[in-house]
Amino acid sequence: MPDYSKEELSRYRLQKAKEDLETAKHDFSADHFLACINRAYYSMFHTIRALLILDGMDFKKHSAVIANFRKNYIKTGVFDLTYSSMIGDASRLRGKSDYDDFIQISQEEAKSQIDNAEAFYNTIQPFIMQKAEQRELTVDQTNEEELER
Repeated sequence: MPDYSKEELSRYRLQKAKEDLETAKHDFSADHFLACINRAYYSMFHTIRALLILDGMDFKKHSAVIANFRKNYIKTGVFDLTYSSMIGDASRLRGKSDYDDFIQISQEEAKSQIDNAEAFYNTIQPFIMQKAEQRELTVDQTNEEELER
């Protein structure tokens, strides 16, 4: 497997998050509310993974991804507590929609999850892009300094 930079991996994960959000909207318009819930959750999940990789953090367990997002970005005040609630609610609802039998998801619940996923992405994505750009500038400066030696 090729060795990707953290910035490349972050951009790839953001693209997945965006695609998941678009798929959630498509599923909603087709009245596929269970699938919509799943994709809205994964949009938020991949957004968080795109952020954490820039800090050198990568986890297999969903609970670890969410816990580290809360620890490093909610508790420190970088993002409002609302975003912790959004991912927590999405995770619980996704678990129910994926694993519980005979679960019914209303149109309102599905729409709420899409709205949350969109707000989540639209808030965190610019932060990620700025952070990635700063990291790339730092790497470029370090490389230039090494070349000058």
